[in-house]
Amino acid sequence: MIDGVDLDALQQWMDRQGLGEGPIADATTLAGGTQNILLRFSRAGRSYILRRPPPVLRANSNETMRREAHILAALKGSDVPHPELIAACPDDKVIEAAFYLMEPIEGFNAAQGLPALHAGDAAIRRRMGLAMVEAIAALSRVDYRAVGLEGFGRLDNWIDRQVGRWASQLASYSEMPGWTGPDAIPGVEKVAQWLDAHRPAGFQPGIIHGDFHFANVLFRYDSGELAAVVDWELCTLGDPLLDLGWLVATWPENGSPHATDVAVAPWDSFATPDELVAHYAALTGRDLADFDWYAVLACYKLGIILEGTHARACAGRAPRETGDRLHAHTIHLFERALRRIN
Repeated sequence: MIDGVDLDALQQWMDRQGLGEGPIADATTLAGGTQNILLRFSRAGRSYILRRPPPVLRANSNETMRREAHILAALKGSDVPHPELIAACPDDKVIEAAFYLMEPIEGFNAAQGLPALHAGDAAIRRRMGLAMVEAIAALSRVDYRAVGLEGFGRLDNWIDRQVGRWASQLASYSEMPGWTGPDAIPGVEKVAQWLDAHRPAGFQPGIIHGDFHFANVLFRYDSGELAAVVDWELCTLGDPLLDLGWLVATWPENGSPHATDVAVAPWDSFATPDELVAHYAALTGRDLADFDWYAVLACYKLGIILEGTHARACAGRAPRETGDRLHAHTIHLFERALRRIN
């Protein structure tokens, strides 16, 4: 047993799937940006990555894992850089959780540090941001119906539902004793009112990654190109412009990273937020007249999600240091939103 993975049970399941022969070898847990477990191992000369939920399952952990496997299967053969799905096990009885196997990715997470090649080459750093835009542009072009994702998310009244959905989430934190409350978030009501008053008249539906930023992509070691977009657990259907808004909301402003921005150094020569948006527009042909709405919505949604950890920390259900750090990030996101709407 390694980190919630019964290797004997996994081996027997792989036997039934025709995935190699003999013992599982070199099983090693990989560090990741989420609580989900990543286990690298080999069998019969082939390397695998297993992804499963954390040992203590949440109510939707298994369904989230099934959805991730579904989207990776749907993206096979597309222009979207993604981990190649090998096989999925929706049954949560084999290793006590749903899981899937994917091909290993040779790449690095820029939020954990730049290799010497990237740190020393301004042209490569500029290419990194543009490559990220190209990934979500490619995702926006995938026909969700043609790849079997119709019904993967609710598209009816998608725009109209956004503010109410996340306002309700914020209100639910009041159940956490000791939470500092919404008044500690600058402009939370003003941002919500602006979003409601400036809703786009319509949208072009597509697949949304849902959490697209530096920590959720892997770059190639030999260039500024993407090796893969990872962590698909928030993927759904909606307006793909939200992925662009999310990228801009987490991208340093004015060439100067804030303490809560992604920790990529050195931060110079990267494309500006305006250049990212222009590149996306040129690649997709989508109407970006309402882009400010998506950028503000990204700040609003992400800020409320991060505030949930702060609320749990106030109640003693999460580390206080983590909660305080994410609360500072929430404040920064809402300040960014206010600058955009003022």
